Amino acid sequence: MRFETKAIHAGLEIGNLSKSIIPPISPSTIFEIDADGRNEGDLHYTRLGNPNRLQFEHLIATLEGGAAAAAFSSGIAAASAVLQSLDPGDHIIIPEDVYAGNRKMVTGIMNRWGLKSDFINMSNPATIESHIGPKTRLIWIETPSNPLMRITDITAVAEMARAGGILTLVDNTWPTPFNQLPLELGADLVLHSTSKYFGGHSDILGGAIVARNEDDFFDRVRLIQRMGGAVPSPADCWMLSRSTRTLAYRMRGHNEHAEKVVAWLNGHKKVADVYFPGLESHPGHEIARKQMTGYGGMISFIVNGDQQASIRIVGRSKLIKRATSLGGVESTWEHRQSSEGEGSVTPKNLIRLSVGLEHPDDIIDDLKQALA
Repeated sequence: MRFETKAIHAGLEIGNLSKSIIPPISPSTIFEIDADGRNEGDLHYTRLGNPNRLQFEHLIATLEGGAAAAAFSSGIAAASAVLQSLDPGDHIIIPEDVYAGNRKMVTGIMNRWGLKSDFINMSNPATIESHIGPKTRLIWIETPSNPLMRITDITAVAEMARAGGILTLVDNTWPTPFNQLPLELGADLVLHSTSKYFGGHSDILGGAIVARNEDDFFDRVRLIQRMGGAVPSPADCWMLSRSTRTLAYRMRGHNEHAEKVVAWLNGHKKVADVYFPGLESHPGHEIARKQMTGYGGMISFIVNGDQQASIRIVGRSKLIKRATSLGGVESTWEHRQSSEGEGSVTPKNLIRLSVGLEHPDDIIDDLKQALA
């Protein structure tokens, strides 16, 4: 089946004894045990599993081409579970411009528990290789990166990592599996903040880890999911499954609208540079073209001016909402460094724009008056 069909039909039968076309929400926190005792895999307690979570986990694993998935109550909870699955003293390599929440989690929490980390520019595989040491256990990839839109060659890094017995994780939140399939490119794990494009309407908080193989490491992740308890509610899983049914068509719109907005921004007198992997001038364009089928709805651009000029531009928007998240049907933007805080490598005059599904001409009209 093709992506669109999988997004609509995968997992509908799980826990759906009534064969409802739209599966019901199962709010029960407990499930009755058979008279002859509990069997492996039986539903028991909702923290350990419930029909709606099993449905969504099957759905996202199917779309990413993975063997299994674990859903979490947030993207940061999913990311944390991976890091907690490592051992004290293990070393990770991670982008210097990684999502700010993940940077703070590594430096503020995991480093105190013995995790070693190098934050580097991951555009060049040779640079990554030079940071690999005897305790390196995980290479964390974010491509395109947030917010500098750097591109990492997933296949090259995955091959390098596998040769050294190192795991690779790709944060696929921005591209989604509609535009990029990291597991097919050789990655071991995929991370999502499902709050973003999977939810798509800025009203769900969630995260997920998808594994290429259901192996010992993924068993650790699943144990942390179930015992740590940072799991999404049945209602949130139901909403995520519902939203995912339109993911392909929403992503087509985001891809198309972003390209139109980029074409307008590129060369504007108040825009010094545009970061978007679909531009032929982007230094990572050739790699992005090789591993992506579309370039997504995220744009970063540098203003001809200082930090205050950038903040004033964001403040003048009338249609585009001033908000820190992304991936919704509505366009949002922000002065990114203001959100990131300590450790940010983002230029002070960078604006990050999540292009929504409004008519692209209306988005451009708002940009015109804000940049005037």
